[in-house]
Amino acid sequence: MNYYLIIFIAIFFLSIACVILVKYLAVKTDMVDRPVLGRKIHKNAIPLLGGMAVFLAFFSGLWFAKDRLLSGSLEPGHFIGFFFGALILMVGGFLDDKYDLKPGQQIIFPVLAALAVIAGGVGIEKVTNPFGGLLLLNALKIPVFTFGGITYYFILISDLFVFLWLMGMMYTTKILDGLDGLVAGVTAIGSFIIFLFTMTTKYYQPDVGLAALILSAACLGFLVFNWHPAKIFLGEGGSLFLGYALGTLAIISGGKIAIALLVLGIPIMDVAWAIIRRTRAGKNPFKFSDREHLHHRLLDLGFGQRKTVLIYYFLSAAFGLSALFLQSRGKILALGALVLIMISLVVLFNFLGKRHL
Repeated sequence: MNYYLIIFIAIFFLSIACVILVKYLAVKTDMVDRPVLGRKIHKNAIPLLGGMAVFLAFFSGLWFAKDRLLSGSLEPGHFIGFFFGALILMVGGFLDDKYDLKPGQQIIFPVLAALAVIAGGVGIEKVTNPFGGLLLLNALKIPVFTFGGITYYFILISDLFVFLWLMGMMYTTKILDGLDGLVAGVTAIGSFIIFLFTMTTKYYQPDVGLAALILSAACLGFLVFNWHPAKIFLGEGGSLFLGYALGTLAIISGGKIAIALLVLGIPIMDVAWAIIRRTRAGKNPFKFSDREHLHHRLLDLGFGQRKTVLIYYFLSAAFGLSALFLQSRGKILALGALVLIMISLVVLFNFLGKRHL
């Protein structure tokens, strides 16, 4: 455990150093987020590109610990695909922050990032059936090409699942990134819970646990500057990258999707409700934005940014930690409880909105 503690502390301070450097570069190149009346709640210009600092600290940590990371079931191809996918998000995020890309252009980069992970060989062979047994996802294989005597396959169900999962995770953290410290803190909590989970005797995966711990430390180092009032923002690439990284860790930890679902359950359902709400209003849910997300509603009730973010932290930690102690059916019940909480909040806020009118 001393090794993990040293790594955690080293990456935490490396992340702080990276944030200081990136913040300086963002100011020098005028990569700042200026307040827009009615759309943004900050009052001053805030440097962007904070996600680049997390990216640099995280992958520096992975490179430093590569011998331990490759000592288990993880292969170099997994990390190569993962790295190039993250790099694509950084490039796309920079272009979006700089030139304010259209939604049709923005989506290109998350799609390419998800495909890079799949090309790197990351996939899910099976998932636990909560009613008993396993569900196999790698049964249907389609040959794509042969190189060096090796045939490469498109594993239809598994690859499609990974693609949709990563896209959902990326857009959840992208939309969640509306308050200081919210996405970075929730991702730090989620990755630390994955670390704890993979350190247990039953699911012992020290290689995956180490990668998750490094991500948690990188996020916490960034959070020093991103806690309200924020001195730097993640930017488009950073908000996508954290969902991408957390989603990939959930897959390579043996398909422990339930952990990420419990950690990000409320934000995921908030995104789902936003899609339903905007579609019912006749608006494109991916091109139209509003201030009706849960964190906006809590702000309107007077909670303030810090209290609202702490509420999210509490829910993420409480439901995420429950995954350490619950079996498959228990996790389903916990997810059901999250759904009931979200439905109750939607009904409550609609009621309060009508009373206000």
